[in-house]
Amino acid sequence: MTTHATQAGRAAPLPQHAPVTPGSLVPRGTTSPESAAQDDFEGQYIPTLVDLWDQLIDWERRRASERDFFVDLLNDAGARRVLDVATGTGYHSVTLAQRGFDVTAADGSAQMIERTRRNAERHGQSFEVLQADWRGLRRHIDGRYDAIVCLGSSFPHLFQESDRRAVLSEFYEALNPGGILIVDHRNFDAIRRHRYQSTGKYYYCGTGASVTVAHVDEKLCRFQYDFQDGGTHHLEVYPILLAELSSLLTDSGFDTVRTFGDFQETFDISAVDFVIHVARKP
Repeated sequence: MTTHATQAGRAAPLPQHAPVTPGSLVPRGTTSPESAAQDDFEGQYIPTLVDLWDQLIDWERRRASERDFFVDLLNDAGARRVLDVATGTGYHSVTLAQRGFDVTAADGSAQMIERTRRNAERHGQSFEVLQADWRGLRRHIDGRYDAIVCLGSSFPHLFQESDRRAVLSEFYEALNPGGILIVDHRNFDAIRRHRYQSTGKYYYCGTGASVTVAHVDEKLCRFQYDFQDGGTHHLEVYPILLAELSSLLTDSGFDTVRTFGDFQETFDISAVDFVIHVARKP
């Protein structure tokens, strides 16, 4: 995959979005007649959904819920150079740049990259932005990083175990010794037991949309996003379990893996929205 790099805060052309596959994400007021292609990551993030993504997040409410959780983790690890591999519309890239970190923002979606660039410019920030497939990440980046963040339950877009292992290897090799990887996901332990509840207090804090589970089994979870304007969208991900990802991180060579639920290290797995793993490279 070709890398498309820009400097956030400066206008630059971006490639056209990949064609939308049937049933991947549905336009306003409709429902999906068939399953999205499981590995069509970019195809799922069509412009109509990207346009609503910041509404779903609500940057101010998200900042109030996270506080300095990620900043403190990075500072405790002595990190300065940070790679945000799932920048989305740029919330964490912009926030970390505002706090003085040397940030590179990456995403697999050209639409998200364009929105990151706009949001960085709007907040007076400038950093490198690039489109890259995680499976070949090191071909697209310059050197190693003190920390990699993969947030917003982005890692579950990898449906194949071989891809999950390959990507974690890419992340591992892209880190300096002593560097940390922070990766999160929705609480699929609870979702797969059909105990899903989204409090709206963490991550997706916007009040203009509701999120429900349209389908879940051990191989696939389909989320439905209903917006106040009548739009309905679906995203399909692999419902990875806490212990499953922890084991993959250890297998990938990380020597310390800490786990948090909704930003707390002591938590009830049946009662949290999100699980966060912090893994250290020896």
